[in-house]
Amino acid sequence: MIATATTPPVLAALLARPVAAVMGILNVTPDSFSDGGNFNAPERALAHARAMIAAGADIIDIGAESTRPYGSQPISADEEWQRLAPVLADIVALGVPLSIDSMKASVTARALAAGVAIANDVWGLQRDPDMARVVAEHGVPVVVMHNRDDVDPTIDIMADIVAFFARTLEIAAKAGIPENRLILDPGIGFGKAPEQNLIALARGDELARFGLPVLVGASRKKFISTIVPSEPQQRLGGSLAAHLLAVQRGAKIIRAHDVAETSQALRVAAAIEDFR
Repeated sequence: MIATATTPPVLAALLARPVAAVMGILNVTPDSFSDGGNFNAPERALAHARAMIAAGADIIDIGAESTRPYGSQPISADEEWQRLAPVLADIVALGVPLSIDSMKASVTARALAAGVAIANDVWGLQRDPDMARVVAEHGVPVVVMHNRDDVDPTIDIMADIVAFFARTLEIAAKAGIPENRLILDPGIGFGKAPEQNLIALARGDELARFGLPVLVGASRKKFISTIVPSEPQQRLGGSLAAHLLAVQRGAKIIRAHDVAETSQALRVAAAIEDFR
C-alpha cells in the first residue's frame, strides 16, 4: 500500500520511511514470554521506552496482558488498565507514536482516549465485538493479526490467513473503518505449528494481494528454537533472519524486542540493496 492523502498521518509517516519501520515492544506485564516482569514498574517501563526510542524505535507497542499462546493467564479489563494507567501518559509525552496491544475494546478505547495513536488487536477485530466500533469511532489505524484458537498442522496456513483477513476486512467495512487504516499481521507464533510459521514468513509476499501494509513480529518467537534450540533471550540471530526476509517479502513494519540490533540490520540490508 502506498500512503494517500487520506491515510492517517501517523501511518503515512511510517510508510514513507525509506527503511522498514521498527515497532519496539514494551510489556508492562509479569508474565510475557520473553521479558515478563522486567518493565512492569512504571519507572522501568518509561526508561525502557526512552531507551528504545534512542535505539531507533519509530513506534512503541505497549501491552499489559500477555497474549502468548501457551501458559498465559487472562486478566480483567480493570487489571489490564491498572497496569497501563501509571505509565501511559508519560510514554505518550515522549513524542513517538504509541500503539496499544490489547484484545479488549474497553481497554483500547481508554488508551486511545489517553493519546495512543494505533490499536493493535491480536484477534484481528474478530474476538471482541466492540473492537471495530472503537477503532472506527477514534479514527485510528489498527494492526489486525491472524490468530487461531487451535493449532492444526494439516491445514493450508496461507489459505487460512487469507480467509481470516478477508473476514476482518468485511468487519472493518461494516464498522466504517477505511481500508487505509488497516495493517495486516500474519501472526507469527500464534495458532500455528512451527512449520506453518516458516511458511507464513516464506510466503509473506502473497499478502500483497490485499494492497495493505504488513507488519511482522517474529522477535524471539518459539519457532526459532525448533530450528536452533534456544531460550527467548538467545534468539536474536533467528529474529533478525526472519525479519530481514520478511522485509524482502514486503513487510513495512517490524515488531521487535531488540530495537538497536533490528534497526541496524534493516538499515544495513537496505544500504546494500541500494547498490544492486
